Amino acid sequence: MTHGTDGIDSTHGTFGNGGAVRPGSEPHYNLKMFGEIVKTFRKRARLTQDQFAPLVGYSLETIASIEQGRRLPPPDFAERADSILDAFGVILAAAKHLTRRKGLASWFRQWALLELGALSLYTYECRLIPGLLQTPAYARTLFADQLPPLDDEQIEAQLAARLERQELLRNRPNTAFTFILEEHLFLRQLGGEEVTRELIDHILDLSELRNVDIQIMPVVRHHHAGLDGPMQLLETPEHQWFGYLEGQKYGQFLSDPKVISALQMRCASMRSQALSLDDSKSLMRRMRGAR
Repeated sequence: MTHGTDGIDSTHGTFGNGGAVRPGSEPHYNLKMFGEIVKTFRKRARLTQDQFAPLVGYSLETIASIEQGRRLPPPDFAERADSILDAFGVILAAAKHLTRRKGLASWFRQWALLELGALSLYTYECRLIPGLLQTPAYARTLFADQLPPLDDEQIEAQLAARLERQELLRNRPNTAFTFILEEHLFLRQLGGEEVTRELIDHILDLSELRNVDIQIMPVVRHHHAGLDGPMQLLETPEHQWFGYLEGQKYGQFLSDPKVISALQMRCASMRSQALSLDDSKSLMRRMRGAR
């Protein structure tokens, strides 16, 4: 089981970080270097970002983010940029170093590329608290219960990767994160009462961020649009929508507009069926035992 839509790569014994970048980390350094290379060749061609953006087919915001090392380039960006800027294959070669990310499962990489620069990200979960919202104690419980068992070194590596991915919530203040969580995820008290209280406090704190909305789907609900299981939806800077579904072993990346449209309808319906933002906070405080 993947324990929180993080794209586990069991061959390396670690979890993918879902596109998160931490200053000083190797992915962050590679992004910075790639951005500098693109900027150097753009200036060599005597193009401003405004002039270069329409030529390569991406928005000015996307170009600026890539050159500043704040996001991974879209899959076809390197090839287009190398051709337009006559970069002798340098940009293409540099791009190869951005996708070799240890611990990130191959079937999760495409989603991770998009997640880093998303405008909005919707998550519905009915199995466990999503990885982006987990506390270290909650995550450690999941890792300790994993089968086949993990050793201490693997558990620590997975925990570090999960905490790194969570930086998305605070490092992407312009990304709108929306979570719909089933009430029973808290009632299960995974890890014990103390772990659950800490988890609720953590999620309440995150719900105060301007870019994070958290709603609870009550246990008793006569109509429910999410019975087919957990899902994620994502909007890119180019206003394209993609979906992601994850099971016990593999994830499924979705781009078919008809399928995405159906998931969007379900998500919209669930947002109306779930408790309001304020009522969700009140319920979490009651579950925690606050007066």
